[in-house]
Amino acid sequence: MNQNKTLIAYVSKSGVTEENAKIISNILNSNYGFEVDLINLKENSKPDLSQYDNIIIGSGIRMARWYGKANRFLKNDFKDKKVAIFLSSGTAGVPETHQEAITKYIDNKLTKNPHVKPVLTEAFGGRYSNFDYTDPEKVKAWAIELGKKLSV
Repeated sequence: MNQNKTLIAYVSKSGVTEENAKIISNILNSNYGFEVDLINLKENSKPDLSQYDNIIIGSGIRMARWYGKANRFLKNDFKDKKVAIFLSSGTAGVPETHQEAITKYIDNKLTKNPHVKPVLTEAFGGRYSNFDYTDPEKVKAWAIELGKKLSV
């Protein structure tokens, strides 16, 4: 296994989670030299995890729920892997509701999946209708912090 070989497994419907996955991948590769594979779980819902040191899971939120394929992917055994989670949600992009989004979509999800022990989590803003709450600079800053945690 190559040191710091990383999988970013995501589900994106509007494209925001995929955009964020690409930003994270670029930072981990260019700043830390990680070899990163991006896998859209809609195209490959059961990637071989054995070759990876790090697993990053990304999901969009629609109708107050994780996308099904990302939710099912979370059931995997990530033993001996460093895991991180990010998601994209309209409410996460609004300062007044950001913490509520983290509690509702990350903390509650981890309570139901105690086998998953992420080194870092974050909820980023999403895009819907005529509203765009995305913040690529926030995604880049998180990816830099993540790279430091995964390098240890």
